[in-house]
Amino acid sequence: MKCRALLAACLLAVAPVLPASAALITYDANLGNFEAIPTGSPGTGVALVTIDDVSNTMRVQVEFAGLTSGDTASHIHCCTTVAGTGTAGVATTVPTFTGFPSGVTAGTYDHTFDMSLASSYNPAFITAHGGTVSAAELVLLAGLDAGTAYLNIHTANFPGGEIRGFLQACGGPGSSKLLNPCETVPEPPINALIAMAVAAIAGLGYKRRKEA
Repeated sequence: MKCRALLAACLLAVAPVLPASAALITYDANLGNFEAIPTGSPGTGVALVTIDDVSNTMRVQVEFAGLTSGDTASHIHCCTTVAGTGTAGVATTVPTFTGFPSGVTAGTYDHTFDMSLASSYNPAFITAHGGTVSAAELVLLAGLDAGTAYLNIHTANFPGGEIRGFLQACGGPGSSKLLNPCETVPEPPINALIAMAVAAIAGLGYKRRKEA
């Protein structure tokens, strides 16, 4: 009976820790002379966007170099009509990503946004897509999945954007694979946690019998 009680306690402890549906979903892109009207820029870069559907966050990582003038802004734009082409309005923070390096031709960036906050979006994007943060988030996530969202960097020479790249899910066409492998990482299934708890209880019982 003591073992059963201990097992029940273990299951109650681990069950709420990791929901079965939890996942880290990663998108990445090569950045370069890919603006809708090519700029001819020699600038290059890579971008990695990671969505955590449990904590409701979006981590944005960018590395870039070779811009023709100091950068002025960077955003994610969404959503174009056709995947991999066209232009769209800014979906994320304006006038630029929070804390993005400014006035440089090369740099790195790493910031995690709380996607439940209106401050993580362009207010115009929220207004244009249902008027609520939750509706705007769904549109942005759908755009990332569909390949109709892109990340670009604006500069003094090219205020409309000097380099960009369409974000691709899990190593699709145009995926950079340079910062990290593009992959979906499922959380450990609850069955595995249950098995670990059962194994721990069994080991405890065996140890007690051996000592007796």
